[in-house]
Amino acid sequence: MTAPTDEEFRTEIRDWLAANLRGGWAAYKGLGGPGREHEAHDERLAWNRHLAAHGWTCVGWPVEHGGRGLSLAQQVIFHEEYALAQAPARVNHLGEELLGPTLIAHGSPDQQARFLPRIADVTELWCQGYSEPGAGSDLANVQTKARLIDDEWIIDGQKIWTSNAHVSDWIFVVARTEPGTQRHRGLSFLLVPLDQPGIEVRPIEQLTGGSEFNEVFFTGARTAAGLVVGDVGQGWGVAMDLLGFERGVSTLAQQVGFERELADLVTFAKGNGTFDDPVLRDRLAQAKVGLAVMKANAVRTLSDPGPGADSIAKLVWANWHRDLGELAMAIAGPAALTAGPGYHLDAWQRLFLFSRADTIYGGSDEIQRNILAERVLGLPKEPRG
Repeated sequence: MTAPTDEEFRTEIRDWLAANLRGGWAAYKGLGGPGREHEAHDERLAWNRHLAAHGWTCVGWPVEHGGRGLSLAQQVIFHEEYALAQAPARVNHLGEELLGPTLIAHGSPDQQARFLPRIADVTELWCQGYSEPGAGSDLANVQTKARLIDDEWIIDGQKIWTSNAHVSDWIFVVARTEPGTQRHRGLSFLLVPLDQPGIEVRPIEQLTGGSEFNEVFFTGARTAAGLVVGDVGQGWGVAMDLLGFERGVSTLAQQVGFERELADLVTFAKGNGTFDDPVLRDRLAQAKVGLAVMKANAVRTLSDPGPGADSIAKLVWANWHRDLGELAMAIAGPAALTAGPGYHLDAWQRLFLFSRADTIYGGSDEIQRNILAERVLGLPKEPRG
């Protein structure tokens, strides 16, 4: 059977989405995503499983691991068309886009057989146990510890800013498994079930009114000895590879969302008359140029990533989006300073508040700039206290 051309594939996914985003599903268009994960979670989970039943999850995974084995170009097309259709945000991003590719690259055959099918069919949801109160963007400062006793890892410590832990079944955890080690050495990458007595999940109430971030406390939590990905003590490399997957092809769908936000903001400005303000109109034009540069850079680095490409991309999109939130407040004017009854926020207030986190989560601006300075430009390391 001849593989479809890129345009044939675009028609296939576009037609499928048009045929399926009807009836009850149509009510959930545009819901979910960062800052809005509380929206229609159960319904979006059902939609995600509907995608799985028709072979539209894990499209970039190799066929032998349950994916479609799509080319890079077709993966880009899938994410673009999904975003353009305003399909509900999927609930399984961390499993499908981050952990799955990491297990394919580093997992044992037993781990792949156990976990990949349940990620692909969306029967198990995952969250990420990286950040800690004293080790946010500085992941190498992890203090959560794990001890191997008989056939189990015993885990003690705390993770924070854990997205969607309150609705997840499993968490992948970076923990220090070799006592006395520091920084990147002695860390291991563990797969841990959340439904057990030694784990407590506490949602963190956000300025946006939601609670998609959580604290996760481990007090004698347990996981099987065989659920360490890669070699014991070598988890740093596994963790870094996962972050590379995080900033992969799916970021292009994110940019389609940014494009829609900008278009809506232009419409809003025209409606309230602020588009006639030359300063605000110039800022909107700068945002449009910045978005075009962001997309061109993303496409270039996906096909030919150079040193520091991930850090550059993170800095570009995070600061662009934060600036868009600030521009939205300027266009909204004084009305943006007050919330409605019951702390009701409009879309622009939510954008402004949540985008403040863009320059922090996934690696703060300061850390990204240090990476570029030290590892790409060869500048002296920042003094550490």
